Amino acid sequence: MSRSRREPVITRDGGPVVDPLTGTVALCQRQVRALCFEWSRLADTGSVGSSREWTNTTHDWSRSVDVVHLATIRADPAAFAPTGVLHLIFEVVAYAAEEAMDNGNGRCTIVLHADDSISVADNGRGTDTRWDAAGSAVRKPVMSTKDLRFFDSPLAPMLPDDWPRRGMSVVAALSEWLAHTNRRLDASWVQRYERGVPVTDLQRISDDGTNGTTVHFRPAADLDRTELVTASDLRDLTSSWRELHVDVTDRRSGPA
Repeated sequence: MSRSRREPVITRDGGPVVDPLTGTVALCQRQVRALCFEWSRLADTGSVGSSREWTNTTHDWSRSVDVVHLATIRADPAAFAPTGVLHLIFEVVAYAAEEAMDNGNGRCTIVLHADDSISVADNGRGTDTRWDAAGSAVRKPVMSTKDLRFFDSPLAPMLPDDWPRRGMSVVAALSEWLAHTNRRLDASWVQRYERGVPVTDLQRISDDGTNGTTVHFRPAADLDRTELVTASDLRDLTSSWRELHVDVTDRRSGPA
């Protein structure tokens, strides 16, 4: 079947190529990631005012949770996390890689905990958090609403498991619980979610002199774990994010 001339073409990393069927210049995965990050970076403005007036680029600021969106993910985990827990890890690391791309380099630490939970911590700017007209902190709703760049897009970049990126809400919706901590220059916060739905308010926490985001989650018990690999394999699989140095610590029983 011939490919439509309007259909976007994306290749693995290695530079642009010309599709022989259409003559269309293809974007490589690296270029797509760069474009997506620039979109995100321009949106991080620290605006003050009503969240309904803020420009939506990566997520919808006007809503804190989209229950229909979360239910859609939970109803079909095989579609949104085809490699199970492994895919959830990559969805989180992809955000750390965006931060590293802006700075030219970055660090990320993945910890596989003994209770089957996983944490991913980076040294980026910390999730965009703004102040509304009443002086209350409003954090970008990355956990409970769709990523407007990726969730429904045929241009979504591929993750290291060769499945498309859909956004952090996939991780939240398919986790029994998730704690999202972000540390920025002006303040730090944490919030807890269960199956993607916030179960606490956004809570201010003490600063520790660092910036970055930590996502600690426990995947749902019924999520496929057969593709969860060793720490060594995770290091190899995340090496495609060239600007990001990834450390992996395995605190489970058995070899790392």
